[in-house]
Amino acid sequence: MQSETVKTATSDGILWITLNRPEKLNAFNEEMGSDLLEALKEAEKSPEARCVVLTGEGKAFSVGEDLAGNRAAYESGKPMLLGEVIKRKYNPIVGRIRRMDKPVLAAVNGVTAGAGLGLALACDLRAASEKATFHEAFIKVGLVPDTGTSFWLTRILGLGKAMEIGLLGEPIDAARAMSLGLVNWVFPEEGFRAQVAKIAGRLAKGPTKAMGMTKRALNRAVVVDIDSALEYEMYLQDVAGRTQDHVEGVRAFFDKRDPAFTGQ
Repeated sequence: MQSETVKTATSDGILWITLNRPEKLNAFNEEMGSDLLEALKEAEKSPEARCVVLTGEGKAFSVGEDLAGNRAAYESGKPMLLGEVIKRKYNPIVGRIRRMDKPVLAAVNGVTAGAGLGLALACDLRAASEKATFHEAFIKVGLVPDTGTSFWLTRILGLGKAMEIGLLGEPIDAARAMSLGLVNWVFPEEGFRAQVAKIAGRLAKGPTKAMGMTKRALNRAVVVDIDSALEYEMYLQDVAGRTQDHVEGVRAFFDKRDPAFTGQ
């Protein structure tokens, strides 16, 4: 799909989804929210897309909600019904990323804040440009974390650090984000996309079904007890063991060659 607010392109099994409101630092209006959700739905269905990369055009990944769109309402002093916005716009996007049986990599090319940070954290893996900055900005405008940030920050950082970031709202540069575990890789700004493409290429060549089931297992493991996790792992492994990719992987191991996975 192509739209004014979201661009997509597929190459070598990688579907690139680019948020495209650079003049607004890729802040979300209603159109971009619906366009991103539609792009994710198409990515999930597309047989050509074996890995998804989510990034931003210009200097930002995304600074979250476009507050300017509601300026008149704010200036009138009326209360904002933000719960409805989150339910309609952001929660379906996060849910689609987490349920997609394909790896989703966030390429954080610049500043990300608020719901934009939540969107990056919802992805399976995160690569950051050395120029990227991360802002848990909700507290700065008298709000609480949304778009899944409270869920992921506590699990990635632990309660104490999550409290620090959530209550103080101080910016985090790429180096500190790496040390905290918020991102998996930090690359120089020059050649950033090429480095991301290398990682995405490895994912696109992998056993797609096994990756999808790995996502399911890990998603479930963060919210269940050990016995439930063991039971679910056993079920998924039984399914994975019946795939052609599993047979190909073992044959390649015996033959001392790289496997040729097909996602079957």
